[in-house]
Amino acid sequence: MIMKTIEKKPLKIASNTDMLSMIETVRKGINFKYFLSVPGNGSFNLREWSNILHLSERTMQRYKKESMRFEPLQSEKILQIAMIFQKGKDVFGDEDKFSQWLSSENLALGGAKPKELLDNVFGIKMIEDELIKIEYGIFA
Repeated sequence: MIMKTIEKKPLKIASNTDMLSMIETVRKGINFKYFLSVPGNGSFNLREWSNILHLSERTMQRYKKESMRFEPLQSEKILQIAMIFQKGKDVFGDEDKFSQWLSSENLALGGAKPKELLDNVFGIKMIEDELIKIEYGIFA
């Protein structure tokens, strides 16, 4: 029931109850249809998503064709990235501006494009930290 709740609403994290819903969602796995609606999904092509989620493109295609659920590890990553997009949209005021930032080389991130760092928790944390710095006007 909790998962149906999160899969029917736009992702918005504001309370412990929301976090508990997310935990349950991760445990059960995100279905492909919901995956297509998460914030930021359209900013990545299939190859990029397969790299981020550590799945082959063929596996991603099978998930789509068979409307499968992602495993908990991939579901967690999908929700982390959705939360990053929510934060980025808040900071930049627009998802397109945030997507452009994600695709641009960033000196504060060692010259890497932020989207290249989304394949692991350390990169996601670096992006999150950088967004907080931008939000508070701290530029490297």
